[in-house]
Amino acid sequence: MVGLLGKKLGQTQVYDEGGDLVCVTAVECRPNRVLQCKTEETDGYNAVQLGFGVQKPQRVNKPLTGHYHKHGAEPCQKIKEFRDFEVSVKPGDEVKLADCFFAGDFVDAIGVTKGHGFQGVMKRHGFGGGRATHGAKGWKRRPGSIGQGSTPGYVRKGQPMPGHMGQVRRTVQNLKVVRIMEEDNVVLVSGAIPGAVGDYVVIRSAKKKKAST
Repeated sequence: MVGLLGKKLGQTQVYDEGGDLVCVTAVECRPNRVLQCKTEETDGYNAVQLGFGVQKPQRVNKPLTGHYHKHGAEPCQKIKEFRDFEVSVKPGDEVKLADCFFAGDFVDAIGVTKGHGFQGVMKRHGFGGGRATHGAKGWKRRPGSIGQGSTPGYVRKGQPMPGHMGQVRRTVQNLKVVRIMEEDNVVLVSGAIPGAVGDYVVIRSAKKKKAST
């Protein structure tokens, strides 16, 4: 397992090696700093803790300040832990984009989807809504019946209803790395990645697909 923290830059189109136009998402993956290396002897499992970006010390709470001070690291904007990290590193090292991924690899992208606030069933779940004619009044965007009457006498679990939409963690699997731009610390990944422009994302090696050789 290898992975990096990055920031979503947006979407664009590029031509691949075969001359086909591919929709890609650009992710800026500046070198991640190694904050801590966990081992089975000290922590019970093997993992590497990476930090992305630089944060002002006054914006870091006391527990994290102590954590940074203990490992001799500068405050970071985002921290992510990767288990069974395949790249050999030690605290203080920098993990670069070229150390983890190559063009043709398959990766998983993890991010937080865009928040849409409180939404009704038509936008949130794709309901068709009620009739607009034949005497129907006030039912154009309503869900309609949500139960079965006296039997069973309750609303079943998981019933699609209005509520908060978006702003949840999502993982998109098996996305192909189209291009690595080392000089700009940017990776172009085919398809869409959850989140808005400027959001933090995690790019890791695909769990359900082996990397290309």
